[in-house]
Amino acid sequence: MNQAIQFPDREEWDEAGQVVCFPALAQGLSLTCAIRHSALQARFGKGEAMALFSAHRWDLEEEAEKLIRNEQEDAQGWVWLS
Repeated sequence: MNQAIQFPDREEWDEAGQVVCFPALAQGLSLTCAIRHSALQARFGKGEAMALFSAHRWDLEEEAEKLIRNEQEDAQGWVWLS
């Protein structure tokens, strides 16, 4: 049975890495999804990272869901949106 992938509202800004991180729950596993601030700006224009993420959250979660379904996690279990 295919379980839904859930995205809890717990996104956070990682200053050191300059990325927005957000969790995903898939088949009982917890994954971390991330997108760099530079990637957000390249896609959506200039702006603060968390504001850009919030404004485009649904599209980004949809992209993350596709990556998770295609098992595109890195060695640390992170899913990177480019």
